[in-house]
Amino acid sequence: MAKTWEIKENAKQILEIIGGASNIISAAHCATRLRLVLKDESIVDLKKLESISLYKGQFSNAGQFQIILGSGIVDEVYKEFIKLADISESTKAEVKKQADTKLNPLQKLVKTLADVFVPILPALIASGLLMGLNNVLTSQGLFIDGKSLVEAYPGIADLAGMINTFANAAYVFLPVLIGFSATKLFGGNPYLGAVIGMIMVHPDLLNGYGYGEAVTNGTIPTWNILGFNIEKVGYQGTVLPVLASSFVLAKCEHYFRKIIPEVLDNLLTPLLSVFVTGVLTFTVVGTLMRSLGNLLTDGILWLHNSFGIIGGAIFGLIYAPFTLTGMHHSLLPIDMQLLANASVTGGSFLFAIAACNNVSQGASALAAMMLSKDNKLKGIALTSGISALLGITEPAMFGVNLKLKFPFYAAMIGSAVGSAYVTLTNVLNISPGAAGLIGFICIRPQSILNFFIGIGLAFVIAFIFTIVLSKSKKLNKVV
Repeated sequence: MAKTWEIKENAKQILEIIGGASNIISAAHCATRLRLVLKDESIVDLKKLESISLYKGQFSNAGQFQIILGSGIVDEVYKEFIKLADISESTKAEVKKQADTKLNPLQKLVKTLADVFVPILPALIASGLLMGLNNVLTSQGLFIDGKSLVEAYPGIADLAGMINTFANAAYVFLPVLIGFSATKLFGGNPYLGAVIGMIMVHPDLLNGYGYGEAVTNGTIPTWNILGFNIEKVGYQGTVLPVLASSFVLAKCEHYFRKIIPEVLDNLLTPLLSVFVTGVLTFTVVGTLMRSLGNLLTDGILWLHNSFGIIGGAIFGLIYAPFTLTGMHHSLLPIDMQLLANASVTGGSFLFAIAACNNVSQGASALAAMMLSKDNKLKGIALTSGISALLGITEPAMFGVNLKLKFPFYAAMIGSAVGSAYVTLTNVLNISPGAAGLIGFICIRPQSILNFFIGIGLAFVIAFIFTIVLSKSKKLNKVV
């Protein structure tokens, strides 16, 4: 643990390097990072910042300049930092709000998607791991030739059935989770958002998965209201419709609160907000967004299926730069829709590509550790490299690979090769999880071997290319 004098000195140095208190709009911290919203990031002397003893990396994202210091240490540095700067303590939410004003429209859209889905990821990951456990129990030939564990040991059949029920719940009621999270983000009552999500998957409606067959057979149930036929179809396995409906709900709620007398507000505002949003969902919003969601999914699948190994390689090559901009969050709705429609799509191919990227970043960081003569960099590279192999790439990317540049390029090459292989062999996951070495539990059983081969290729290529590029550019003298 850092000593008190070192913490104070580091806080003082950081304040001087970022341009002093006059350059700070707001400051907060998370578990490992000092999060700053600065008036002008260009005046920060990155070379001097790297010389600070507790420094482990930095990056700028979504309007925030973030300095990685490490768990536990960042709390103490932050306390000294705000004392020296004579500024009030801010929450992460307040800092994010300040940072949002610096984003362009595309960045705001990507950030909105991230803010909707990140809070519900723990529920989806829990379900995904349970799905993986169910796959282990029910997949034929995984442990016993020609048989699953359930077939070999019938006594665990009910256990597998119970696990399967637990695993499916988050996906069956996915619009409820999204409705809650999105409506809260848009400034509405999140519980009303959950109600809209429940309405969209109500059992009285035709299950959304049976919509295509019902269209073919001409058996779509409808409501006949004032001469208009409205389709009674649910929105299972969709993402965009509930996002749009949540936005409409929040706007309706704000509008009705303004015009309804305060004495009737608690009675009429929820009633009218839910009713109007529900009607718009089944007449205009839901239908339009269902079509748009299908087009996006079909487009991604077309790109994946049409360009094959070349498309996979390109996707893997650009995944890391894509992550740097935060644009990878825009893939979340597509990934969720592919997973929710796994019975049709077979699963999502995005997870395996993300895993190849993460493992390659870890491999490059570990190679940099081997090359380095700097004990501080060695320590950062070792811990961040292991973290990246398990699916968390931020420390490796920003603390090591981008800092040295060539390891980052090598990781991109490794990711491209691994992604090309998993695309060629059609590796699909059927649930979300940590995109790294332990991600195999989320992969459909017949793809697990190819998943390991893909991330193995990503690791080896990234590791070798880091060494080759480092020597060709005499990077070993730098590190």
